[in-house]
Amino acid sequence: MPHYISLMRWTSTGRLGLPAWRDRVEDGERMIEEAGGKLVGVYVTLGRYDVVEIFEAPTDEIALEIITKLQVSGGESTETLRAFTRDEAEQIIRKL
Repeated sequence: MPHYISLMRWTSTGRLGLPAWRDRVEDGERMIEEAGGKLVGVYVTLGRYDVVEIFEAPTDEIALEIITKLQVSGGESTETLRAFTRDEAEQIIRKL
C-alpha cells in the first residue's frame, strides 16, 4: 500500500486546541482506517514542522481525501509527500 508523509504546522487555532490533541490524533486515525488506510506513526518534532504523520492509503486519491478531511478543523497546515519504500524505489530504478 502506498505510504504518505505529512509535514504539519499547527495554526493558531491548532495551538489553542492542543489540550485536545490526543483526541484529534485518534479521530484522524479513525478517518484513515475508514478510508481503507493505516496510521503508521505520529511524531511531534522540533524545527520547521510541529508534527510528522506517516500513513498508508490505497491510492493517491484516497490519500488526498484523507488529508482534506483532516484539514477541515483548521488546526494545521500540511505538506504531504508520497513516499516510496526501498523496494519500490529499486523496482522503479531498475527500469531506467
